[in-house]
Amino acid sequence: MSDQLLQHVERDAYSQAVISASERVSPAVVNIDVLHRGRARRGLDPRLGSGSGFLFTPDGFILTNSHVVHGATGIEVTLSDGRHVLADLVGDDPATDLAVIRIPAPLLPAATLGDSSRLRVGQLVIAIGNPYGFQCTVTAGVVSALGRSFRSQSGRLIDQVIQTDAALNPGNSGGPLATSGGEVVGVNTAMILPAQGLCFAIPSNTAAFVAGHLIKEGRIRRGSIGVGGQNVPLPQGVVRFHGLPVDSGVLVIVVEPDSPADAAGVREGDVIIGYGTQPIADIDALQRALTGQQIGARSSLAVIRRSEVVALEIVPEESRRLTE
Repeated sequence: MSDQLLQHVERDAYSQAVISASERVSPAVVNIDVLHRGRARRGLDPRLGSGSGFLFTPDGFILTNSHVVHGATGIEVTLSDGRHVLADLVGDDPATDLAVIRIPAPLLPAATLGDSSRLRVGQLVIAIGNPYGFQCTVTAGVVSALGRSFRSQSGRLIDQVIQTDAALNPGNSGGPLATSGGEVVGVNTAMILPAQGLCFAIPSNTAAFVAGHLIKEGRIRRGSIGVGGQNVPLPQGVVRFHGLPVDSGVLVIVVEPDSPADAAGVREGDVIIGYGTQPIADIDALQRALTGQQIGARSSLAVIRRSEVVALEIVPEESRRLTE
């Protein structure tokens, strides 16, 4: 086979993979317009913004980004067949930039959520969305990296984020990132400007977990111990003397009154270095440790106090702050 013919076959195979995935997923992709009725009464443009989403169940549940719908007083969905339907917000989670909305319509085309843990760097992926209002725009690229961390608009770190060079534009937010087999493995969330080819998606495994809780409870529960702090390095002499598994920790600057930390005896100036069996090197590690399962569960908290390691017992409560 000649090189020219081989290149033609390869291009055709690539094209066919993108076409096939697009045809499978595009019917489930929706455009989302966010409304604010108060602005309309004042004579202002009632549309605050728009984004994308996709049906993941045939009875109308739609995944999108939290930043697309958070704070909306009205949500209108445009289906792939052109129908306009008002949607209800089921729940949103700014900490993972995910949200679930629902429309009252049966037997809808739904995309299949795949297993994002099976993704490999270099794998072909297809992003579908509605950038700048252009319905069902398709871009393709590869998985550039896995396991990235990305900070959501709430300030919380999102782990295991997918980095891709499949082009995203404003309006793509909330749309699906699919494999060549037509399985959704990510929810497109952000691009870094003015960089080229730096785009990110929340993994489908995270999306499935969050969506399940949002449908059941309307929110994600997270633990809180009631401290304010900052990351600090530990003195090397202290690290060596105690054989610590970390060389940094969280300096406690504020202990909220009547909080779990207050009850446990945490003091301002303590440096948190461990929670349960997990070493704590920074604030992000402490946030990861304080999952919803920790609420009401007694655990150990290790702190450095005047060069000594002090073990405390603490019972986290549910976070009362949206961004915590």
